[in-house]
Amino acid sequence: MLTRQQAASLVALTLMWGVNWPVMKLSLQELSPLYFRAVTMTGGALWLFAFYHHRGIRLQPVGQEWRSIVTLGLPNMLGWHTLAIFGVAALASGRAAILGFTMPVWTVLLGALFFGHQLTRRSTFAALAVAGAVGLLLMDEFRAMAGQPLGVVVMLGAAISWAIGTLMMRRAQLTLPVEALTVWMMGLTAGVLWVLALVFEPWPTWSFSPLMWGLLAYGVFMNYGFAQIIWFSLARHLPPTTSAMSIMMVPLIGTASATVIVGEWPRWQDGVAVICVMAAIAAVLLPAGAWRSLIRR
Repeated sequence: MLTRQQAASLVALTLMWGVNWPVMKLSLQELSPLYFRAVTMTGGALWLFAFYHHRGIRLQPVGQEWRSIVTLGLPNMLGWHTLAIFGVAALASGRAAILGFTMPVWTVLLGALFFGHQLTRRSTFAALAVAGAVGLLLMDEFRAMAGQPLGVVVMLGAAISWAIGTLMMRRAQLTLPVEALTVWMMGLTAGVLWVLALVFEPWPTWSFSPLMWGLLAYGVFMNYGFAQIIWFSLARHLPPTTSAMSIMMVPLIGTASATVIVGEWPRWQDGVAVICVMAAIAAVLLPAGAWRSLIRR
């Protein structure tokens, strides 16, 4: 049973994750994708480093721990965050959130393909539900005069990259605290993003509107800061059902908040796709008893 504080923290976390999608979209009106990621991830890494240092968590990696940081950081940070920001740039932010949060299903499917994990009827249903959602959004992008079907592919690549990273995390034998691992993965990824931005994007003017500075602050302190801190504090205590429900709600919140923040009105395809992805997440993350109870409702 969640305490009142845990429940409030979980609601705040889910809202932060969901609202972050239209926030990213709005930010790209004044800053290019790679610079946006580089700035916010650098600030987030420094903020988390200071916070966890104050908490007395060991942050200095030693020996083979550096290898884990690099190998796990490639799919979990560099792959996911780089592809996701270009997916948001190409697609409606709510649509990008829907596709991004197919990652639990890709984790199950890739686990079955490469690690011999058993495919069940629930995971098969999840795969079909995700395929239906992707098909709907892809066809709609092809139909639209300004459609970006390549954006769908990029966003799916981001979700698959995160799924690969999740599988690698599960199999890794870590001695470094997860908080420290996250800080260093973010820091090294930010360094790579600065190099890529300098090579491929024009240098920004840095004369942003007050709104843009607020959006950057949101990315640093909320998305890469407080959201990470809350997640680590809850992850050890959340039952699987609760964490699954939180993940299920993110694409719904992302789609709904995009209407207010960036004026993106979802189409009927987005609504059906959200339902398909939420059902798929429930199928692969909810325990069997909770799944049957959900179906009965």
